[in-house]
Amino acid sequence: MKILVLNGPNLNLLETRDASHYGGQSLPEIEEHMKHRFPDHSFEWIQSNHEGALIDAIQASEGKGFDAILANFGGYTHSSVAIHDALELVKIPKIEVHLSNLAKREQMRHVSVVGAAMDGSIAGFGALSYILGVEAAVALALERGLSGS
Repeated sequence: MKILVLNGPNLNLLETRDASHYGGQSLPEIEEHMKHRFPDHSFEWIQSNHEGALIDAIQASEGKGFDAILANFGGYTHSSVAIHDALELVKIPKIEVHLSNLAKREQMRHVSVVGAAMDGSIAGFGALSYILGVEAAVALALERGLSGS
């Protein structure tokens, strides 16, 4: 399977953020772990602090042959109607992931605007959230007959 992994604002500085919420790993470390954990799948990782770049990647995903989207939109999770609307146009499986448990965070983080356009959400398991997200995306793609691998 070919999976697009999108990461939003401030995730480029993940290893410098509060380890009790984010686990202390860098995004490249999580990416490397994913490559080793899922050698039969290919991943394209995009991190952007710019909403439009994430929307462009979402809109291009099916045309580039991606079988699924795994996304941690960071702060845009709670505010971006534009990302939500772009996600609604995409038919491949879409899994929202978060390192921290949003329900245990500040009130402003309890609502996911983008989540309504996703097939499901996984949160609170640190880097394991990404692994569980891949498992969910693969299962959904196979169930829908969208991928042969």
